[in-house]
Amino acid sequence: MKRMKTAGLLLGLLLCALWGMAQTTQSVQKYNYTYTLEEVLALAMEQSPDAMQMRNTFMASYWQYRSYRASQLPSLNFSASAPDFSRQLIEVTRTDSAGNAIKNYSSDFSSRLNGTLSLQQNLPTGGVVSVISTLQRQDRFRNSFAQHEGVEYITTPVSINLVQSIFGVNQWKWDRKIEPLRYEEAKRSYLQQMETISLRAIQYFFNLAAAQQNLAIAEFNYANNDTLHKIATGRYNLGTIGENDLLQSELNYLNAGSSLNQAQLDVEISQNRLRSFLGFNELVTVSIIIPQNVPSRLLDLEQVMVWARKNNPDLLGYQRQLLEAEKRVAEEEASTGVQADISLSFGLNQQATDFTDAYNDPRDMQTARISLSVPILDWGRGKGRVRMAKSNQQVVQTQIEQALADFEQDVLLKVRQFNMQEVQFRIAAKSDTVAQKRYEVSKARFLIDKITITDMNNAQLDRDRSQQNYVAALRNYWNYYYLLRQLALYDFIEDRPLDTDFDALIE
Repeated sequence: MKRMKTAGLLLGLLLCALWGMAQTTQSVQKYNYTYTLEEVLALAMEQSPDAMQMRNTFMASYWQYRSYRASQLPSLNFSASAPDFSRQLIEVTRTDSAGNAIKNYSSDFSSRLNGTLSLQQNLPTGGVVSVISTLQRQDRFRNSFAQHEGVEYITTPVSINLVQSIFGVNQWKWDRKIEPLRYEEAKRSYLQQMETISLRAIQYFFNLAAAQQNLAIAEFNYANNDTLHKIATGRYNLGTIGENDLLQSELNYLNAGSSLNQAQLDVEISQNRLRSFLGFNELVTVSIIIPQNVPSRLLDLEQVMVWARKNNPDLLGYQRQLLEAEKRVAEEEASTGVQADISLSFGLNQQATDFTDAYNDPRDMQTARISLSVPILDWGRGKGRVRMAKSNQQVVQTQIEQALADFEQDVLLKVRQFNMQEVQFRIAAKSDTVAQKRYEVSKARFLIDKITITDMNNAQLDRDRSQQNYVAALRNYWNYYYLLRQLALYDFIEDRPLDTDFDALIE
């Protein structure tokens, strides 16, 4: 009896668990979404993982620019050491009655506390000016902290300091040229990368469009070949067709079943890839609506070239590379010549054993220093570095000239390719209509035994190929259009430059 009760209890627990799993499975809700091409492009720009990655990449460039802007502003710093204990022998110099200096050593046991407040500003000349205020307290002891001998305060209420290189490279000047250009390049690169995301979205969209079209073809062909095979079997039994035609009909039916299975798998694969690209989880099923038409638009080469030269980030990158190469030449030339720095300081200081007195009646202090460094013999190393920098500058110049020529050729080619796409689409659409009509006529003639199964197969193949070409023509049109958008950062259909709210992006 105990065993039966135990078994019954376990069975009840198992049934409860299975019921709970069934309820959990039923509570998971799945979603089916159908999108147009425009909606897929909008989702890709808004929520795809690639778009989020591009935003983070841009933010890194933004903070680099913010760091440059901050370097132009005054910086306020405080530093301190509290406390600084020291026990050591120090050299003490005394003068005897004859005026001779006598060196001796004494044990020094002291504690120092000091703090410095400094305000620093980089100058457009490449120098640095700073305003400094310092306070130091020094306590002296004999042998232990209990034997306090005295305290001394040393203050510098204010000190103005200037450090300026005479022949060195002015980093401020070069940064003013390069950093704003680098940030503008980053903004345009962000727009260009978002267009790259649009191009990927187009590829995923039309991969699914082609898969859906192939599935529709496969379903139609499977049902149609099933009907034709039954008709062929009847005719074979009546003796109106030979065994060869019957076998051909059966083979077509089997191939149609195989194609249907593969087409169903291809649709699932394409749906999963598009879903993952758009950032959806496995509970979402995505399907698409294939466009039925394309905008009627021919692009003017000169207009595209103007916008491409104005907006493309690569051209800004070329300018930046030239400036950086020029900067390296200036740095090498400066490092091989005479180095001279000027340091000037003016301020007030005081010393007292009382904190208040340390700020009363301060004395003025001035320092001036010019430091020189003159290379005399370096065995041509400095000259070699300058020549290397200049050679690199020439290489960069040559590479950029070639890149500019390639860029213009690329724009020219893509404009010509795009301008062909509308005609290609119209031809594909017309071919699809003609092939469909031919198939219907061939099928009707086959049903009345006017053409062979081979002629029927040819009509079916032409019909399938024309439908596939229609989707391919749509893909090519939008692919070439977004390639031009990426080059020129311009929406030629809406007739406006591409832009985004960078302030909102930063927030």
